Amino acid sequence: MTFTPTELEVEGAAGGEVVREGAPVPPPASGRRVARAFLRDRAAVACSVYIVLIVLMAVAAPLLVKISGYGPLEFDQDAVDPNLGGIPLGAAGGMGADHWFGVEPGNGRDIFARIVYGARVSMLIAISATLLTTALGVVFGLIAGYFGGRVDMVISRVMEFLMAFPALIFMIAVLSALPAENRQILLVLVISFFGWPYLARIVRGQTMSLKEREFVEAAKASGATSAQIIFKEILPNLASTIIVMTTLAVPGYVGTEAGLSFLGVGVVPPTPSWGQMIASSVPWYAVDPAYFLIPGAFLFLLVLSFTVLGDRIRKLLGEGTA
Repeated sequence: MTFTPTELEVEGAAGGEVVREGAPVPPPASGRRVARAFLRDRAAVACSVYIVLIVLMAVAAPLLVKISGYGPLEFDQDAVDPNLGGIPLGAAGGMGADHWFGVEPGNGRDIFARIVYGARVSMLIAISATLLTTALGVVFGLIAGYFGGRVDMVISRVMEFLMAFPALIFMIAVLSALPAENRQILLVLVISFFGWPYLARIVRGQTMSLKEREFVEAAKASGATSAQIIFKEILPNLASTIIVMTTLAVPGYVGTEAGLSFLGVGVVPPTPSWGQMIASSVPWYAVDPAYFLIPGAFLFLLVLSFTVLGDRIRKLLGEGTA
């Protein structure tokens, strides 16, 4: 579900140590050193390759569907057996030359086509929510940490309220009450509304530490404005933290979208969604396990890849500062 770290800390940002809220921020790691270490890390490379393949699959979904021969909304009644309740004909859920991943029981829709279009939906929502969450979290965290006083008090109280609020229940209630139009945009807005305080809290704490550094005092003495100090002096020193937190947030948002779609309040049918496919497969998993396993495997591997990649990046950035 949404990325909600239980402690206000970023592990590994200083050579494997824990950087807590308000702790000194390590200098940024050498880009070339991190890149070389990344390429030597097989797990990080493997996860990156899978993520890139999913992104390419989502971008090239229309072309892939043309090659496979079936669209995500096309029904192939010849691929299911009406005498057996619509069970797909053939082994492994009807996999074959015509339907590479088989067909959905009951209606005969091509699973491959719905997987590639479902990847487009999942990635679009997760990346959009991550970008919006990062923008809000960084801006509000910088403002609260730098200015302090009443500004910090107001922003901190808002963050604490949102972090204490039962986000999932609110998401289900709001999305159930709203119309089905523009559901993907609503998902991005609702997810981001509850997601930004976690990054903002980390950014706030580290900004409070950075604003006391000598280079900030020197910038003030040279006549730099508050905006210049925040975005030109402090923000670059938070790049490693923001990269790590952003990478770890993506899998949470992928899971959030899938979970809401599974519960029936996310992406609205007939728009393909992996979570929606998993929900539809529940009555069929005993007679057609492939229908459940295929979208489940894609979702599991994507979340795992982002999680492992984020952890590897955290360690690599930490080693680069040692």
